[in-house]
Amino acid sequence: MSTLSERLARVARRHTLRLTHHGRKSGKAYDVTIWFVVDGETVWVETADQRRQWTRNVKARPDVTITAGEERFTGRIEPVTDAATLAHAIDLLGDKYWFVKPVIWIDRRLGRAGLGPYGGAFRLTLAG
Repeated sequence: MSTLSERLARVARRHTLRLTHHGRKSGKAYDVTIWFVVDGETVWVETADQRRQWTRNVKARPDVTITAGEERFTGRIEPVTDAATLAHAIDLLGDKYWFVKPVIWIDRRLGRAGLGPYGGAFRLTLAG
């Protein structure tokens, strides 16, 4: 039996995962394919727009399932609210997906100017 860390290490280099979430009103299951970052036993997902349906759904119904390759995990997702943790999660995203670094730079500058950001990050706490 593999530990959670070992299972996550096996999928960490994948480009995307499938996040299954539930409608905040209907309870219906929906899937979204999304970028992610593994950091130890923590999985981070980010969005460029907090107004998307999936982000609104997981805020109301935080129990989710993620699938990456042959691995499937269940857990709870929570929005990152403090600035230092958000910066850490976004830096990890920029390290994995190097081509988004210019967008991160612009988003941070707009945020400092009071013009954004619209994006955000979520931390997944997975069941062992």
